[in-house]
Amino acid sequence: MPKLLLDVKNVTKNYKSKLANSEKKVIQALKGVSLQIYKGEILSLLGENGAGKTTLSSIIATLHPPTSGQVLFEGKSVYQNIIDYRLKLGFCPQQANFENDLTVEDNLIFAGRYFNMPHNQVKPRAKELMQQFDLTQYSQSFPEILSGGYKQRLLIARALMHNPSLVILDEPTVGMDPKIRRTFLKKVATLKDEGISVLLTTHYLEEAEKLSDRVCIIDKGKICATDTLDNLKKKHQKKNLEEIFFHFVDTEKTSITKENND
Repeated sequence: MPKLLLDVKNVTKNYKSKLANSEKKVIQALKGVSLQIYKGEILSLLGENGAGKTTLSSIIATLHPPTSGQVLFEGKSVYQNIIDYRLKLGFCPQQANFENDLTVEDNLIFAGRYFNMPHNQVKPRAKELMQQFDLTQYSQSFPEILSGGYKQRLLIARALMHNPSLVILDEPTVGMDPKIRRTFLKKVATLKDEGISVLLTTHYLEEAEKLSDRVCIIDKGKICATDTLDNLKKKHQKKNLEEIFFHFVDTEKTSITKENND
């Protein structure tokens, strides 16, 4: 049995939205979500826009606190020692947010120093990652000259600088051409061989099907299913992930439509 790394327990997230008449409406983005991530696995988080993917991954990344519920890392609340938790976490955002006045290599070195890596390890680690992600030729270039695919490579290399235990990839292949995307996904697949856990949020079902050890489908703030693809196929008698995904999403929509008509 794989070791449990992260345990999300009954997490809710509420937002207040101001209406045109100046009244405030409470929007419940997450409704009692529970999710486990194991050491050395790739877990894909799937859902339509507004389903709660970004909210959940942001809470796991400690960018936003939950309204209620717990997030446990190796059995302890992430808020018990948030700095220690963040040192074990790598976050790859969807939008590039580099220091554009630093070179590619210096962006990686800066990230290493930010995470308190020993000085004698920072530069060798940066060179190792640039080689791994085919960035060496751009080491002394500024990020603005990179194509979309190479910017994504730099984002994930930066997220890996401090050797995290868990990496969150938020829509990492958006805007990539097919060739770069395939190469990038091969790099992601190697992370679990290094014992790194990956939480991948994506709209591309085919890449989730190829990469994932397990998939988690979320819709309207609730978890619909979390399991291996093989188990989900057998349980719901579906041929592939696309059929499974739309089974849950369409079922949910049908249920809501029926409730509204009753």
